[in-house]
Amino acid sequence: MTVNPAVLNSLPNDLDVLRLPKHVAVIMDGNGRWAQQQGQPRFMGHRRGVDTLKEILRCCKDWGIEALTAYAFSTENWGRPLTEVDFLMTLFERVLRRELKEMIEEGVQIHFVGDLQALPKSLQEEIDRAMVATQHNTKIKFVVATNYGGRREILEACRAIAQKVQRGEFTPADIDEGIFEQHLYTKGISHPDLLIRTSGEMRVSNFLLWQVAYAELYVTHTLWPDFDREAFHKALQDYQQRHRRFGKVK
Repeated sequence: MTVNPAVLNSLPNDLDVLRLPKHVAVIMDGNGRWAQQQGQPRFMGHRRGVDTLKEILRCCKDWGIEALTAYAFSTENWGRPLTEVDFLMTLFERVLRRELKEMIEEGVQIHFVGDLQALPKSLQEEIDRAMVATQHNTKIKFVVATNYGGRREILEACRAIAQKVQRGEFTPADIDEGIFEQHLYTKGISHPDLLIRTSGEMRVSNFLLWQVAYAELYVTHTLWPDFDREAFHKALQDYQQRHRRFGKVK
């Protein structure tokens, strides 16, 4: 395996470059609580959370991690106060427009997964523009789960497969994991090796239910806006102490 010298120069000395996760997923929990602790409105936590995500994305790129998936907005988040939902939709759109040039320059290939048709039309247009503009970038794959729900993803895959069986495109006996994965939102994207959840909650919250079957889980009480490079470094240290057997015994 050839290792980029730039990665070796930036990677902390106590991390083994050959044992890094290829794909990290993050549940970015605690933005609202962080803001409340600061005596600020909840939307300030979301703004700060965007800065944290940008820092962790750059960290992944610098350290040679191939993909980062962020849980930005779940199907259940529509149940939040309308003002907060509206703010988040506007924030996503503004951040995309503002950061696109830098993402192109830094070699970020961005993907959005979820039920994107339910998003505001203007946000859908920014998403399409960003995915097209970065589709040939190769430094890091950045996956943003927006209006995403793991159960909905699985149900939609089952419906799509059932329709193809009805049309005679294949039989029930043909259906295997490979065919199933081709009908998920994350088609063509590798499974996460490490799933990080901030704020101390011990659940996956309907996130990547199929894809994290063998991911290593790391939970920290740190709230997302405070999850900096040092905190990410600790998560990777913990990951490198795990023995991933995938149900087997050596």
